[in-house]
Amino acid sequence: MNLFFRKYGEGYPLIILHGLFGSSDNWVSVAKGLGDRFMVILPDQRNHGNSPESSIHDYDALSTDIFELAADLKLERFFLAGHSMGGKCAIRFALRWPEKLLGLLVADISPFLSESDHKAEYRQHLEILRTIVSTDLSKLHSRSEIEAVLSARIKSERTLGLIMKNIRRNDNHTFSWRINAPALIDNLDQIMSPLEMREGFRTPVTGFPVLFLKGSNSDYLPVSDFGRILNLFPGAEFMELPGAGHWVHTDNPEAVREGFYRLLGSAS
Repeated sequence: MNLFFRKYGEGYPLIILHGLFGSSDNWVSVAKGLGDRFMVILPDQRNHGNSPESSIHDYDALSTDIFELAADLKLERFFLAGHSMGGKCAIRFALRWPEKLLGLLVADISPFLSESDHKAEYRQHLEILRTIVSTDLSKLHSRSEIEAVLSARIKSERTLGLIMKNIRRNDNHTFSWRINAPALIDNLDQIMSPLEMREGFRTPVTGFPVLFLKGSNSDYLPVSDFGRILNLFPGAEFMELPGAGHWVHTDNPEAVREGFYRLLGSAS
C-alpha cells in the first residue's frame, strides 16, 4: 500500500506513526523540532488521512505498510516510533523485522492492553466512529456547521478537535471524511486488542535501544505491564512524562523530544 507521508529535517531516518483518529498532521510540530538530528517521516496509516482505504486493518497489515514504505524510501535501517495504535504497529514491526531498526520509541501504550482493560474507551471510540458514519458532510455547508452537529454527540473539546481534522474540503466546496470509519468499526476489536504473541514473536528482541514513554496522568501504559514488556524487550527503558495524559506529544512535547534524543544517544 502506498501511504501518504510528510518529511521534515535531515539526519537519522525516523518514522513516527500516529494513533487512531489521527494523521501525520498530529506530529508535525514534534517533527520540526527534531529536524536538526533526524529526517522525520510522518505517514498517514491506512484508513486515515490521505492514505488508501482498506477493509483490512490489523497490526500485521499496518506493519507491512511501514515495511513497504521504508523499502520505497530505500531506508536500510531507521528509528521507528508510534503513539497508541501507532505504538502497537511499531511494536509489531519490531517483532517481525528487528534487523531494520536503529531504535524503537513507544508513546503511551502497552502491547498487552486489552479491550477489557479499557471498556469505557472502547465504547467511546465506537460511539465516535458511529457518529462519523452517521454524519453526512455533503449536506453541511461550513466547518462551523459541522462542528455544531458533531459537538452534540462528542462532548470532549480535545476529541472534537481531533475529529475535525479528519474533514476534507473538496474542490467543489463540499466536505467529506478523510477517515474510513466503517472499516475501523469492523476492525475495532483488533485495534483495541493486545498484540497476539504468536510463535516466533515470543523470543526476546535485542540489538537496538527501546524506550517507552508513559504519560503521568494516563493508564494506557500500566506499571504492572513493565515486567512483561521487559520479557519482550530486555533492554527497554521507561520514561514518565510529567503532566501528560495519553496525548503525550501535545501535553508535553518538550519531554517527548527529550525522549527521542535519549533514544538517539543510546543508539550511538
